[in-house]
Amino acid sequence: MSGKLTDTAIRNAKPGPKPYRMFDGGGMYLEVTPAGGKLWRLKYRFGGKEKRLALGAYPEVPLSQGNKDAPNYPGARQKTFEARTLLAQGVDPGAIKHARKTAERIAEETFELVARQWHERFTPSWTPGHAARILTSLENDAFPWLGPKPIRSILPPEVLSVARRVESRGAVETAHRLVGNIGMVFRYAVASGLADSDPTRDLRGALSPTNEKHHASITEPGEVGELLRSIENYKGSLITRCALKLAPLVYVRPGELRHAEWSEINMEAKEWRIPAAKMKMRAQHIVPLSEQALAILEEIKPFTGAGRYVFPGERTASRPMSENTVNAALRRLGYSRDELTGHGFRSMASTLLNEQGWNRDAIERQLAHAERNNVRAAYNFAEFLPERRKMMQAWADYLNTLREGVPDATEGRQRPAEYTANHLK
Repeated sequence: MSGKLTDTAIRNAKPGPKPYRMFDGGGMYLEVTPAGGKLWRLKYRFGGKEKRLALGAYPEVPLSQGNKDAPNYPGARQKTFEARTLLAQGVDPGAIKHARKTAERIAEETFELVARQWHERFTPSWTPGHAARILTSLENDAFPWLGPKPIRSILPPEVLSVARRVESRGAVETAHRLVGNIGMVFRYAVASGLADSDPTRDLRGALSPTNEKHHASITEPGEVGELLRSIENYKGSLITRCALKLAPLVYVRPGELRHAEWSEINMEAKEWRIPAAKMKMRAQHIVPLSEQALAILEEIKPFTGAGRYVFPGERTASRPMSENTVNAALRRLGYSRDELTGHGFRSMASTLLNEQGWNRDAIERQLAHAERNNVRAAYNFAEFLPERRKMMQAWADYLNTLREGVPDATEGRQRPAEYTANHLK
């Protein structure tokens, strides 16, 4: 392909106050910028629209094919010829170039790069502790082996190998959580066009099963404190925030909480009596209300006290809030369903109260767990009630210390006798 331009004319072209063009033919031209840059461009039409295709910069891309360093390197005229050939075949050369660049970029996207992009994008919706735990897990257990690999090339056996390293040290639940986090990274990559599929989908049953846990929970005091602070700062509706705040204080079943009625609550007696018809075991249940629980009820009463339900639904006050409301709020706070559910507040209370040395029977009665003797259960709904009142107030006080980040609070599980003695006097 020949044209009007020559190497001499190109070398002698001087920059001006504005960009100007030196045309060669076939839509190809050299654009000289005020800064002295010399850029090859191809002007063409495709689909009825005028377009531009960048061909490179002079002298890296010469006028004609080849130079002293690379004799076969295509010059601007050769690139123009190739583009015109594609146009004659009904193909947009600009689209082809974009696709090649995208493929090259995707090929360079490693698992670690994509994982960090995913983490950065979702960190604002998580609590700081949750975000830190995920990143630490990936940095310690995934990046050393998967990090440098192109994410598109990673296969299920490679992910399984990483998970089994964690599993081999006895951390079975950690291995399952790691696979879950890796799966979220891959799903983000698939949605972003950086991967074709999620290899963790093929790992079901490949790891040892975890110890059966009916409901995910948090029982480490420091993490409980972080959770309570997150709940305190919840930005959703007042009704949902109050339900979240009350849940750990009363640790009833989620269905019992959302169906709570003002007629069942006696603020003066400081108790909530749940009718037998609402209870799983079909026995009336008494929930002693701590000062903190009463304060939450006082907070929400001006908004819902004239109605039937303490926590009415968003669309109508004649129905209780949705069964998904509390769990959805926990997800909004950054807790996955494998970390915490609304039911998990019961496990939290059971674990920590037992570790603090409270009477196990009193704890079980407060949890309204099944009584082997159904007749005895029907007549003993108030069993251990004086002790349960002390326990519920002590529990609320303990949660306060965790929320406020008091250093000694996280040591309560190591000092059960001392802690309990202070509250059973």
